[in-house]
Amino acid sequence: MEAMDLLAPDEIARIERENAGGLPASAILEIFRPRGVRLSEATFRKYVQAGLLPRSRRVGRKGKHQGSRGLYPVEAVRRINVIKKMMAEGHTLEDIKRSYVFHANHIDQLERDLAGLLDGFQEELGDRAFGGEHRRTLEAELATLRQRAQDLVRDVARLGSAVTAREDETIRSQ
Repeated sequence: MEAMDLLAPDEIARIERENAGGLPASAILEIFRPRGVRLSEATFRKYVQAGLLPRSRRVGRKGKHQGSRGLYPVEAVRRINVIKKMMAEGHTLEDIKRSYVFHANHIDQLERDLAGLLDGFQEELGDRAFGGEHRRTLEAELATLRQRAQDLVRDVARLGSAVTAREDETIRSQ
């Protein structure tokens, strides 16, 4: 097997801080290329299609007729690092899909979707003329929903971790 130098936790944290808005696939590939990590565009797409990596979101470019580009959530870098580490340890993609890595991707997507939905409600609330008491009631309900959404995501993550932990331990011991 070729030598590869995976990212250290502090490097991942720095990349996540510097690219909080997301990264195009080409930039993600470039992060790993100098480290000897074999990752082609086709493999990247395969990981996305398999549900191991988050899907991109389309972001318009500034200027007339510039189109848009796909930006992947920056946690894709962390996931690729984990996937490549697990593969180096002898795990197959099927093993990885049965691990918490696969489920974490869906949990992150749930968290982004709920936050986006509630942010949209917040924006609508700001744009509409509601009476004082009705506005306060809606704002309180929105705050409660935000807390419930956080609790839901936390609980789903905890359950996912518990359900996949035994499988992950079995995989590691093989």
